[in-house]
Amino acid sequence: MRKQFRDTVMDLAGTDDRVVVILGDISHFLFMPFQERFPRRFFNMGICENALVSVTAGLSAQGFHPFVHTITPFLTERSLEQIKVDLCYNRFGGNIVSTGASFDYAWDGATHHCYTDLAILRLIPHIEVLQPGSRREVDTLMRSQYANGNTTYFRTSENSHTLDVEVTFGRANVLRDEGADVTVMTSGPILGNVFEACRDLPVNLVYFTTLKPIDREVIERFRHTRIVVVQDAHGLREAITEVPDLKVSCLGLPDEFCAWYGTVPDIRRKIGLDPEGIRAFVQARLGETAPSGR
Repeated sequence: MRKQFRDTVMDLAGTDDRVVVILGDISHFLFMPFQERFPRRFFNMGICENALVSVTAGLSAQGFHPFVHTITPFLTERSLEQIKVDLCYNRFGGNIVSTGASFDYAWDGATHHCYTDLAILRLIPHIEVLQPGSRREVDTLMRSQYANGNTTYFRTSENSHTLDVEVTFGRANVLRDEGADVTVMTSGPILGNVFEACRDLPVNLVYFTTLKPIDREVIERFRHTRIVVVQDAHGLREAITEVPDLKVSCLGLPDEFCAWYGTVPDIRRKIGLDPEGIRAFVQARLGETAPSGR
C-alpha cells in the first residue's frame, strides 16, 4: 500500500500543484522520485511528529493539499493533540497517511505496534477515518478524498488482502447476502483471512473501508441478524455499535500488549485472527440461538 500511496500522490501532484508531501524520515527513499520532480513541494522534516502535523495544518491554511506520512503510532497516538487542535478544530483539510498498521512492525515490539488509532481518531469531530485493505482501495479513496477540505486519516498496511473489491467513500460493501441469521462485518486487510474463514459458512459478509462516517444504512439492513465483528485494531466494533440495539459479538485484540515476536501471520495466529481462529469463532456464533424477529 505504501508504494501505491507514492504512485497515487505522484500522479495527483502532476495535475494539482497544491499537492505537497511531508515526511517524518520514513519512506524518504521511496519518495525520491517525488522529491526530484517536485522539490519545492517535498519536506522531509525528520523525527518530529508533532511538528509534522502542525506544519501540515499551516500548509492547509495556505491553500495546499498536504499529505503527512510516518509510522502509525508516532503519527496518531503521539500527535493526537496536534491532529485535534491544529487540523480538526480549525477545519483544515489534510491527509494523514500512516504506515505500520497493528502488527506490521511485529519484530520491533510495542513501541511500533498500533491498535488504537482508528478508535481514537474517529472520536475527534470533523475527521474522516479510512482503513483500506489493498493497493486498489488506497488509490480509489485517496483520489476521491484528498482535496475535499476535510482532515482525512488513511491507515495503510504492508499486509494487503488480495481480493478485488470496488470501494466508495462512506459506503460499506455487502460481499455476501445469504439471508442468513449471522452477519460477519470486518474492515481493512484482515478481510483476506475473514473471506477464507467464511468461504463455505452460511453467513452474510459486509466489508467496511470507511469507519467514519460509518455506513449506518447497511448496518440497519442487517440489524435483525446476529452481527459478528472481526477486527485487527480497535474501532470498527465501536463504530458499528453506534447504531443502537444490535446483537454484536467481536473477535479482536486481547487486552494486553503484544509481546510475541515474529511475523504478522504469526501474531494473527497467536491471537486467533488467522483463518482457522476466525472460522472457529464464527462457527460458535452459528451454534447459538438465532435472534428473534427473523
